[in-house]
Amino acid sequence: MPTLDTGRTALVLVDLMERIVALPLAPRPGTDVLAAAARLADTFRAAGAPVVHIRVERPNVEAQPPGSDLVPDLVRDGEPVVVKRTIGGFQDTGLHELLTGFGATTLVFGGIATNLGVESTARAAAGAVPGPAPCHGRPSDTGESWWFTSPVTHQSLARLGNSCRTIEPPRGSRV
Repeated sequence: MPTLDTGRTALVLVDLMERIVALPLAPRPGTDVLAAAARLADTFRAAGAPVVHIRVERPNVEAQPPGSDLVPDLVRDGEPVVVKRTIGGFQDTGLHELLTGFGATTLVFGGIATNLGVESTARAAAGAVPGPAPCHGRPSDTGESWWFTSPVTHQSLARLGNSCRTIEPPRGSRV
């Protein structure tokens, strides 16, 4: 199983906002997804790989709904927060330039509402950053660049996978 090149990999966490984490979600409660995403973020931080957060704002309203901030303690000092105003995280947000600046060619996605914000961002990433279409980690024997999603998102993204490999977290870490 290949390992991630932390110098070219970024973690992108999507819509881990208080009001979304608090929703009655299945098959896992939002708090479980948040805990998994926090462990994943800690793993990336420890390996020196960037962690990028995305949250949504409703356009053309005077105030955002209560709970529209990212969950407290998720974002660490210096980590970028991208604000989107559509379902996906790339449209008019500067996310492409941010990831390019990090030198990221491999993205790991995590979040809630995977068939909306996470999947839309992953689909847009396929056209925004070099590499094949996003996938969920099924083995494939074609291609040299890979996109990955975290276990948090793989159920909704499974149908996207057409060139993927199973990955291992950075050495010495446990997700």
